[in-house]
Amino acid sequence: MEEFEVSESAKKTKTIYISTVFGISMVLLMVGLLGLLLVHANHLSRYVKENIVLNIFVDEAAREADVRQLQTQLDANPAVKQAIYVSKELAARNLQKDLGEDFVKFLGYNPLSQSLDVYLNADYANNAQITKLKEQLLKNPLVKEVKYQQSLVDQMNQNLTAISLVILAFASIFVVVSVALINNTIRLAIYSQRFLIKSMQLVGATKNFIRKPFILYGIWHGILGGLIAIIILIGTLYLANLQIPDLIILQSNVEFGIVFLLVLGLGVFISGVSTWLAVNKFLRLKIYDLYR
Repeated sequence: MEEFEVSESAKKTKTIYISTVFGISMVLLMVGLLGLLLVHANHLSRYVKENIVLNIFVDEAAREADVRQLQTQLDANPAVKQAIYVSKELAARNLQKDLGEDFVKFLGYNPLSQSLDVYLNADYANNAQITKLKEQLLKNPLVKEVKYQQSLVDQMNQNLTAISLVILAFASIFVVVSVALINNTIRLAIYSQRFLIKSMQLVGATKNFIRKPFILYGIWHGILGGLIAIIILIGTLYLANLQIPDLIILQSNVEFGIVFLLVLGLGVFISGVSTWLAVNKFLRLKIYDLYR
């Protein structure tokens, strides 16, 4: 009979621990998904900003060598990600594709001039920085005109800022909720062991002696929960890349690694602290309070 009770108790404890690890892993999975969303959103923001084009039209009499030299100067500018030289012939071919007809043949000559297409680094893709760069460029005698879609830049930055604030607010709330959920999961697991804790205390065990195995188990559960969440996150990323191959341009293995480490660290930290707090609570309780 005694062996049966011990066996049932062991099974119950094992079930509780499995449920705890599963609960922790599911919460950490949601935190990890949110982290990956933030990484993708940040890269999408940079990708959009770095695809804004400044069209620099040069004087028709400008020599190609001089325009190439201007291109080199722009490439050395910290605000510029890339400057692309567009010859008269290339500009004509691009316009022919857009119009769907050979306008050069119709006119008898190519009215287009050489130009430079300038792509900015994300940190400089705002109207203040673009206006500053435009003023500098117009001082160059080679530059005839600088064009870009100012209203589009304004709207893009406003929308990206609003989206970023919403995501960050949601992330903050979700982290708080996640901490609360993991804490409650662990408190329930420790609650089932309250009589064991009190029994050890009654036979003379010190508080540190009682706390140590529970905290170690808590940390171990946090590690297991974090590893399970990371494995699922990697599987999710793999499936997402199969379905949407273009996602690869928004991804960074280094940042993904940071997210995975944060998930694991968060699981260990919250589990360890929550276990410590829960065990301390039951160590302070009187015997008759355990039945409440």
